[in-house]
Amino acid sequence: MQQIKLTENIYYVGVNDRRTELFENHIELPNGVSYNSYLIVDEKVALIDPVEAGFIEEYLFKIKSVLQGRKVDYLIINHDEPDHSSSIAAVLREWPEVQVVGNAKTFAPLEAFYGPIENKKTVAESETLSLGKHTLQFFMVPMVHWPESMVTYEQTSGIVFSNDAFGGFGALNGGIFDDQVNLAFYEDDMRRYYANIVGKVAMQALKAIEKLGGLEIKMIAPSHGLVWRSNLAWVIGKYTQWSKQESEEGVVVVYGSMHGNTGVMADIVARGAAEAGIKEVKVYDVAKTEVSFIMSDIWKYKGVIIGACAHYANMFPDMTLLTHEINEFKPKDKCYGLFGGMSWSGGGVKALSKCAEEGKWNLVADSVEVKGAPIREEDWDRLYNLGKAVAEAVKG
Repeated sequence: MQQIKLTENIYYVGVNDRRTELFENHIELPNGVSYNSYLIVDEKVALIDPVEAGFIEEYLFKIKSVLQGRKVDYLIINHDEPDHSSSIAAVLREWPEVQVVGNAKTFAPLEAFYGPIENKKTVAESETLSLGKHTLQFFMVPMVHWPESMVTYEQTSGIVFSNDAFGGFGALNGGIFDDQVNLAFYEDDMRRYYANIVGKVAMQALKAIEKLGGLEIKMIAPSHGLVWRSNLAWVIGKYTQWSKQESEEGVVVVYGSMHGNTGVMADIVARGAAEAGIKEVKVYDVAKTEVSFIMSDIWKYKGVIIGACAHYANMFPDMTLLTHEINEFKPKDKCYGLFGGMSWSGGGVKALSKCAEEGKWNLVADSVEVKGAPIREEDWDRLYNLGKAVAEAVKG
């Protein structure tokens, strides 16, 4: 079989997953995802991060085609999460003498998932491991995005095996390297991955980027997505921007509506934002668009306007997940506005206001609640002016 080489003796042995519909069973994967793994063949052989267990046959076939009868000496575990580590038992059955390499926080959760591991090697910050001509060096990046997370740097080639950092959703459609594909196709899936996986620990991600800044990096090889060899400044710049939460000029309008009236309100709000000069206005029905896509745009744009109809004195049920995610991930530097509809006692705007208070949202305009349908001129004016006010705050 044709082998994919990062350098002369370093191989890509990852797999594509186009079958799984939900990443971590809640984030949609319309473009699939890759599970990346790497093999270094030297005097000693090191396998860096296994893959999801459902792909073990393809994975072992790729490894064996490179090794031609040689054994794996070291299995490097940068991250314990099962989408990386769940094939570890199969790897240990295939090469029972392999040493499993991790840091002081690696093995307790790993053994909680897969049982006792006999042949363990614990490495510390900046410690090195010689394979012969290649030398691995380990750097801890805790909470990017689990406590045991680390990255592995190969000194001879200048490759950083970066774990979840610099990764993204999207299966690798023939092109493995960044210079083999249209980056615009992958950018949205990278930001969606960041916003919904890494975003909660954005400051730790930024610290990890700063830590790696002292290394001579010639290539970045993450656990998901493209391998970066030509556009390092581009991907580091994107991750730095997202980690610093530097918002772009735009407004996201999200609504939850039972009978369509709050959807009409959202259009009026969006019109106010557009006529105030915002060219990037995104309108989402929270019942039709999975929350990870909405969160990705909330991470990207500065303005966020949320509307919910009332539902049994509370808000539209599907909106509760989005507000939970906003308060869980805490996107910064946003300008918020709220609106909604009611029939008799209300509850949508009241519930949104409570979420805003709990999350310390920066509300830049008075909330708008409409009784029934927006058929009165004063309702149109209030909704339009809400969109305009948020837009002016974004531009200002």
